[in-house]
Amino acid sequence: MKIRVHILLLLCILLISSCKKDEYVYPSVLTEFVDIETDNSGKLSYINCDNGDKYLINERSGLEGFKSDSIYRALSIFEPSENSNENTTATLYSCQFVVSVIPSTEDKFPKGIKTDPLDIDRIWYSGNYINLVLDIMAKDKPHALNFIDNGITNNSDGSKILNITIYHDQNNDYEAYTKKAYASIPLWPYKETLTKGDKIIIHINTYKEGNTTREFYY
Repeated sequence: MKIRVHILLLLCILLISSCKKDEYVYPSVLTEFVDIETDNSGKLSYINCDNGDKYLINERSGLEGFKSDSIYRALSIFEPSENSNENTTATLYSCQFVVSVIPSTEDKFPKGIKTDPLDIDRIWYSGNYINLVLDIMAKDKPHALNFIDNGITNNSDGSKILNITIYHDQNNDYEAYTKKAYASIPLWPYKETLTKGDKIIIHINTYKEGNTTREFYY
């Protein structure tokens, strides 16, 4: 059984392959939020896309040294290969781990709830996740990002509403410039609770809109 690995701090980045922008151009590639599986030796082995596509990662250096039999959520750049055998393969060029923790109730935050402002670049629902690209004002201190499960409301028609708040602690960092942060809110923990047509409301404190929400249907 695969163990899902959860990353608590922002900007925890793995660059499997790095190169200067002016020296290298990627071939025809896909850039997507994906789940990456490791095998029993801790090597990155499979790319699982939100649309159900699965790729065996082609052999190369830099794929080793991870937790065995685990799943990492990552923003990845990869190139699918044309294969005649039963396994569809892909070359993995880069892999940036994203924040993807199971939402916790408020009592799991002993130091209190932080909702320091940030801005939404993109937010969308795919596969078993709500994905976010966020703009965070920062300088040189580490920020923490997490998800708060505010509970489920039962409607009179039998439908449900799941409320999740974005936790952001900017650690008193100076707001010098904008950094991108990437996150995926896992919905698979709610597969026994939510049914098709239920609503998910994401609560976010932003610079541009103040306290705002984004709504999705399960």
